[in-house]
Amino acid sequence: MLRKNLIRPKQNKKKLQKQNMILNGAIGIVGVFLMGFFVSFSKNLSHDGVPVEVTFPEIKNQPKLAVDVYKKNPIQNIKIEVLNGCGEKGLAAVASKFFRMNKIDVVRADNAEHHDYLNTIIIQRNENIKSLDMVTKSFGISSTDKERIKIIPDETLGVDVTVILGKDYQLFPEFNDFISTK
Repeated sequence: MLRKNLIRPKQNKKKLQKQNMILNGAIGIVGVFLMGFFVSFSKNLSHDGVPVEVTFPEIKNQPKLAVDVYKKNPIQNIKIEVLNGCGEKGLAAVASKFFRMNKIDVVRADNAEHHDYLNTIIIQRNENIKSLDMVTKSFGISSTDKERIKIIPDETLGVDVTVILGKDYQLFPEFNDFISTK
């Protein structure tokens, strides 16, 4: 029995040596692949490549940028609402375009509570007198016209001026000219 035990460890040693050689060979092959990968990767990182020149076509009529338009025609910090008080269909929308052309921001264009206004009324809603002056100038109305200009403060509306267009809207030359060109 003693002899059999001595022979077996030699056979196990040979098997272990054989397995170790196979493992060492596999590790060597994987190492070669890894080295190839690192060399390839480093060449790709340091590769300068072929320079490419990009040329864009020239545009003859370039559109205006909003910044350029604003610099030429800045909108004032004046907020108004325009109400149609005469019943003429679409008049508030046309008046909104007219005021925007005159650098006044129209935040609301709608119908008035009724369409029986004979005269156009301009109502000052806060302490911003500059806004009232701009609106009256655009219509060609004197700022001292007590019949057309009312001061009824109402900060809850969020506007500086309310314009209610009456049946006399055709009496304002600049506005009437604007309407006839539309």
